[in-house]
Amino acid sequence: MSALTYKLIKKDSKNKARRGEITTPHGVIQTPVFMPVGTAAAVKAMRPEQVEELGAEIILSNTYHLYLRPGHEIVREAGGLHKFMNWNKPILTDSGGFQVFSLGDLRKITEEGVEFRSFIDGSKHMLTPEKSIEIQNALGSDIIMAFDECAPYPAGREYVKNSLERTTRWLKRCKEAHKDTERQALFGIMQGGMYPDLRKQSAEEITQFDLPGYAIGGLSVGEPKEEMCEILDYIDEWLPENKPRYLMGVGTPDYLFEGVERGVDMFDCVLPTRIARNGTAMTSSGVVNIKNAKYERDFTPLDHECDCYTCRNYSRAYLRHMFKSNEIMSSMLLSEHNLHFLVNTMKNMRKAIEEDRFSEYKREFYEKYGY
Repeated sequence: MSALTYKLIKKDSKNKARRGEITTPHGVIQTPVFMPVGTAAAVKAMRPEQVEELGAEIILSNTYHLYLRPGHEIVREAGGLHKFMNWNKPILTDSGGFQVFSLGDLRKITEEGVEFRSFIDGSKHMLTPEKSIEIQNALGSDIIMAFDECAPYPAGREYVKNSLERTTRWLKRCKEAHKDTERQALFGIMQGGMYPDLRKQSAEEITQFDLPGYAIGGLSVGEPKEEMCEILDYIDEWLPENKPRYLMGVGTPDYLFEGVERGVDMFDCVLPTRIARNGTAMTSSGVVNIKNAKYERDFTPLDHECDCYTCRNYSRAYLRHMFKSNEIMSSMLLSEHNLHFLVNTMKNMRKAIEEDRFSEYKREFYEKYGY
């Protein structure tokens, strides 16, 4: 038995956008979906109940951070990540690969894995494919990610080719190490940088493992949007139609639309809560920087078209006052709004696909948002 099943419900007739449904041990996920990020087992400035109330059906947590603190064995002793953080819906954990590869001089890549120093205390650690799976098994997440090598942008062709081939070898080790296939679904990750032929090679290699789903890694790492879209243009022919496709680390509305239009089902990003802590909100009429003086006496809602808790109860003037006063309430209210905005936008995308009008909805959204 597989821990995950995917059902394709509808495809838009004018593009590759698809409406689907993922079933996991902790619930059903309607796709396309945006997954809020709870890096250290908490979506920043949000209670789990709030995240659920705004419509999120799955969240993402971070293997690297939870391994370093509090430690995966503590989470295991607590009864797993769901119980530890009081979240009863599906959870996806990343492999830790992106984090360790982002450490620069603090890490060393070998065929065995990656040796790195902790950002907390400088202690030395070794993360291997087997160790990543061991940690994620202890966390008990519904979807676990294979340990991969994420090539930087830009990167030379030879480096990227060697990197993707190592990712394939590591995937084999991940699959061999992962035993609990009835409770946790292992996703492989396609790499290959900005080289279409290498992306195709990677896709052909990882799909040979016949996994429950596949992710597209190494995008949204600094490349122009046009290059990302060029790679995504091919995924419909590279990745199987009957498995979910996950574009890692994407969270701006335009990237979500471009990904969905090209057949992507799942997205995640820290962006909505991160910019909220900096006083920025995504609204139906574009980005609002609540720090601006023009909002000092603006007693209207943040977004007239939004029915989230923040927009129903507070004005722009109040939100600006909270931010200027360094009140925690500012992060809480803006985070709730931003997450609601993206979750609701994905809900609208699903409806548009069902009605065969995704392209029209995208055009309407872009015009209002200011793209």
